[in-house]
Amino acid sequence: MNIEIVSGSPRQESVTFRVAVYLRKYLQEKTSHNINIIDIREWNFPDLQETVYSSVDNTPEHYKPLAKRMFGANAFIIVTPEYNGSYTPSMKNLFDHFPKQMHKAFGIVTASNGALGGIRASQQLQLLICALFGIPSPYMLITPRVDKKFDENGDLVDLSFFNSIHNFVTEFLWLAEKLAS
Repeated sequence: MNIEIVSGSPRQESVTFRVAVYLRKYLQEKTSHNINIIDIREWNFPDLQETVYSSVDNTPEHYKPLAKRMFGANAFIIVTPEYNGSYTPSMKNLFDHFPKQMHKAFGIVTASNGALGGIRASQQLQLLICALFGIPSPYMLITPRVDKKFDENGDLVDLSFFNSIHNFVTEFLWLAEKLAS
């Protein structure tokens, strides 16, 4: 199964990206699935245009590698900071270019340096995922004080958070594997 972790922060010094790196390492160690990160910072999307990409063939040449990954993914984990009570516009723009991710599992991971951990962004992501015809995993990973939980290399430094990660991954994989079979 192909799982794409979408890191939705456009900031160069993103602390949210640390969570994506940790999840990739954790999933690679615990499963035989193909795990990759789509880092929104690596793609320069224009504002939404009239044409959306509904297949690899109708995608412009410079986005074809990304299109192959988006359409080839069996499941997604969205990792985003909270921007004004929602997810990042950059991450939304990605899914606006590659909509209709039919019957794919989506894991929701939010993070912030504050005490709420991006909980409001998680609520908005549920609406987006349903609009994409995806299926959100009901168990989310809300990450308050992310800067204190993960170091710059994406290593977990607050071991008390491990059970939350484990529960999120277990529930997400259950859903993703059921939907992919």
